[in-house]
Amino acid sequence: MSDLTYKVDGNNKSLANALCDEQHNICAYTETYLGRSDKKDIEHFNPTLKNTSGDSYQNWFLVKAQWNGEKASKWNDYQPILHPTDKQFEKRIIYFEGEYIAASSEDQEALNLISLLKLDDPDLAIERRCYLENLKENLDLYGKPAQQYVDYLLTTRPSLVYYIRAIEEELQVKVNFDLVKTK
Repeated sequence: MSDLTYKVDGNNKSLANALCDEQHNICAYTETYLGRSDKKDIEHFNPTLKNTSGDSYQNWFLVKAQWNGEKASKWNDYQPILHPTDKQFEKRIIYFEGEYIAASSEDQEALNLISLLKLDDPDLAIERRCYLENLKENLDLYGKPAQQYVDYLLTTRPSLVYYIRAIEEELQVKVNFDLVKTK
């Protein structure tokens, strides 16, 4: 991916497509599906790097425009911050019943990321819980093990599989996006 560049005021379709493929059509911040009708932005996680030599693929994410817009002017208020690709991310930010919370109330980087990206947004948490409740109801109707049902959805209706961390933690399954490519 190192050959991709962000073109200021240029055509970034190739970059957006690469990010979309890598993220499996899922918003990097909300974990909701990026559908055809969604306005998508290439987000520069650290906006101070935009248009500098330090801006690179590790700083770019495809996100829903609303979340990008809400984050845009608040960067300096939330420093220091945990990077979304940090290897310790899932240990430092815990998923629990639809909510994302810092594992430690002393972890300012994690607390700042949660606040900046609004991972603790109450409406989004409700959406996550409702999505999982519906998924569990459908799983009961399907009558097969959870892993088999999630694999089935990935091969037949991949756009119905999002909130990946919630699915994996609540259903104790692995969301294997390689199944989408092999169908």
